[in-house]
This record gives sequence, C-alpha cells and structure tokens, in this order.
Amino acid sequence: MTIQDPILEVLEACDERRAARRQFMRYAGGAAVATASASLLAACDDKGDGYVAPVPTPTPTPTPTATTAISDADVLNFALNLEYLEAQFYSFAATGAGLPNSSLSGTGTQGAVTGGARVNFTDPLVARYAREIAADEVAHVNFLRAALGSAAVAQPAIDIGVTATSAFSNAARAAGLIGAGEAFNVYGSDEAFLLGAFIFEDVGVTAYKGAVSFINNKTFLEAAAGIHAAEAYHAGLVRTVLYRKGINSPNLDLIGQVEAISNARDSLDGSTDLDQGIRPTGSGTSAVSNLVPTDSSGIAFSRTPAQVLNIVYLNRSLQTSGGFFPSGVNGTIRTSANN
Repeated sequence: MTIQDPILEVLEACDERRAARRQFMRYAGGAAVATASASLLAACDDKGDGYVAPVPTPTPTPTPTATTAISDADVLNFALNLEYLEAQFYSFAATGAGLPNSSLSGTGTQGAVTGGARVNFTDPLVARYAREIAADEVAHVNFLRAALGSAAVAQPAIDIGVTATSAFSNAARAAGLIGAGEAFNVYGSDEAFLLGAFIFEDVGVTAYKGAVSFINNKTFLEAAAGIHAAEAYHAGLVRTVLYRKGINSPNLDLIGQVEAISNARDSLDGSTDLDQGIRPTGSGTSAVSNLVPTDSSGIAFSRTPAQVLNIVYLNRSLQTSGGFFPSGVNGTIRTSANN
C-alpha cells in the first residue's frame, strides 16, 4: 500500500512488502490462494512502531468491464447477492437462525446456506452491535427485494461454515491466520466474529461506492447511497472495536490479523494497492488511528463489481463461482476480473 513518509527506511520497507505481495500474486491462483499463500501474506504483515498507515492516491471512478450495458436492476441484484451473504452471517451470529424462506426466492437458482451458528458473546457491547447490524442487513435484503419486485434474484448457495475447507477458513489461511488443514471458527469468540465481519464490511462499502456510478434512476441511486452509508457505519464500527481491542489486548495481535486480512484482499482485487488495515501511524502520544480507509483526499476508495467478486470468490482470476458463493451469484453481474 502506498506510504507517504520521508523516512528512507519506511519507504524501503514498503517497497519490499509490495514486491513480496506482487510475487505472491504472480504465483497464487485458484485454490492456491487458499492453500499456498499463508507464509507469504504473513511475511507481508508489517509490524513495528515506524509503520505509517497507507494513504492511496485518489482513484478514478470504476468503469464497467462488460461489453453490454449494465441496467439498474443488474446493479441492485448484484448488491442483493452481497446482502444475502451479510444478512445470513450476521443473523446466524446474533440469533442462531438465518433468513426466512420467504426472503430467499427469486430468479435464478436458489441455494442453501452452509454453516452458520450463534456466537456466545462475552462482551455485551459486541453482542448488541451484532444484533443491530443483523437487523440492518436483513432490512437491506427486504428493501432490495421490494425495489426489484419480480426481477429480484434468489439467494444463491452461500458458504459461511467453519470446516477446514470452508470459505472463512480458506480466507483466514490465505491471510496467514491459520495453517494447512486448520479451521477458522468465526463464531467461536467475539474477536473471531469481528475478524469475520471485517472481511465483509470493508468490501461492502467499496462495492456500493463502485456500483453507484452505474445507476441511472435517481430513486435507486438514492437508495444505494443510503445503503452505502449504513454499510460504512457498520465498517467503521467493526474497525473501531477491533482497533480498541487490539490496543487494549496487544497479546491477541488483532491489529496484525486485520492487517493480514487486508493484505490478502489486496492480493486478490488487482495490481493497485488500495486496501487498508487499522494499524495506526506513529506511536505513543503522537499515534494517529486509521479507522477510516481513505485516499489522500479523505475519500473512501471504490471497487468494481468484478473486483468485489474476486474477493468473495477468493480467487484473483476470472471466475464465476467460488469462496463464499460456491455456485456463483445470481444475476447478470457474476464474473470476477482476471487479475
């Protein structure tokens, strides 16, 4: 990620880290992202008091990668697929149950949810946050389904399980959080739940910001902007809680784990370093947090729909399924980029 600091050592460290990640991107692909990248991504996890929070330069508004025009309904259905994923994850974590069948039907092939469990929260505040976000995500699903009417896509097959081969485990393994054959149980603790939420929330914010440029209908645009704002609140909350827990309990290395997940996402969505963790700038009384991932103008960055699919499919190449969507998403926008 781009570093703005006059100190030569910091610049050199950044170059080495970026080169290491680019090497990973050249060799990793398909399932290799989930099995062979742990050591490389773990090595890219910068630690040390001299680290400076990444500040990417402003990025242009994404343009459609498809040759055919993308309709407003296509964009909203793409968003609906992501909302299904988030709503199911948070609903299970907060209540132990997923969405009702009445909220899952639509065009395309309806799929089942694999996994999902209630978190035995030990921090009452995290439990309350989880219940609020779950309610918001369910509301987003219902709102988009109502807005799309008969054009709404059905929920695709979703993997939010915790086996050693689940999407969460593959994502955690790619980030170097677990080893080969191990499982990552996002429902096992408050901290694990927050790390799982971090995987989704930042991606949701960049997805909506990237998608709004494709929407022509002002009513739909206003709705998408409103959901984008809600997702940004969620992402900021998750980042803030992880940051606070990381500062208060440094032995957990939550800040380092968030950084590793951020690096893993960055290795999937293209050659430009955009993603940011929560590691602060500086140290001591002069430290500055990095709770909001922005460019040098203080603006949140965007991802194209194809880049978003690279992340949720857990694959940097052109694919139509994988990761959290083992059979792909429903609708017109369903192919990831070839990075």
